[in-house]
Amino acid sequence: MLPTSEHVTIPIGDLTFDVTVNGPSDGEAAVLLHGFPESAASWTPVAALLAQSGMRTYAPNQRGYSAGARPEAVDAYRIDHLVGDVIALLDALGLETAHLVGHDWGAIVAWVVAARHPGRITSLTTVSVPHPGAFGWALREDADQKERSSYIRLLRMEGKAEHVLLRENAQALRAMFGDVVPPELVDRHVAVLTEPGALTGALNWYRAMTRDFDQTPAVTVPTTYVWSTGDTALGRAGAEKCAEFVDAPYEFVVLDDATHWIPEQCPDDLAKAILRRAGMATG
Repeated sequence: MLPTSEHVTIPIGDLTFDVTVNGPSDGEAAVLLHGFPESAASWTPVAALLAQSGMRTYAPNQRGYSAGARPEAVDAYRIDHLVGDVIALLDALGLETAHLVGHDWGAIVAWVVAARHPGRITSLTTVSVPHPGAFGWALREDADQKERSSYIRLLRMEGKAEHVLLRENAQALRAMFGDVVPPELVDRHVAVLTEPGALTGALNWYRAMTRDFDQTPAVTVPTTYVWSTGDTALGRAGAEKCAEFVDAPYEFVVLDDATHWIPEQCPDDLAKAILRRAGMATG
């Protein structure tokens, strides 16, 4: 069957999520979780490549990003809720299992989903952010990672972060992508985050952070972790520590000189890594 692409809304409890679906209806299922300050559109190039290889992908605009899923309370964005959204999405789609892919904050959620619900995840591919245990270790022990993560202090400041990122036509928000993300994808990300309440919802992921996810157990499903040497937010120490938190077949893929925005900048390399982990690689 030929690949298809559509946008659907999926109710989960009191919330409604916008989900982009790509690929043949009979393809192996993969859920793609975006990061900050992106949207499901970040997966557009990768999803097209996966669809060509016969994979069926589901990319939700996550909690805070979907117009129908923007609770106001900061506590509504704790990791338990974010993980619960993914499992509920699988249930709503009628998927007993799926391949799981996540970038940035989506990677953190994907790690925890796989650790807590290994029976639901066929394979795991995480991008940029290592296992929470490795990341937490780096934040405590590695001076380089502490410096790289200093920006988080601003993002946790209620009101101030919104003002800084949205002023002058969201200039600071756009500048975060540099010149490596195609302008049309930047526009799509910014369009989502400038909707009423969206940026606050997205920032609440940072404001709801606790040390709980630092205690995430090791992952026991086949895993690939993709990291780039040009990532200004995630350093090498945590990336190399990541292997200690995977008790399953594991591949560490290093993309030299790529930036943090791997899904948009390196879709070919990322799609190949996902397909290889899923056992669908050709050639």
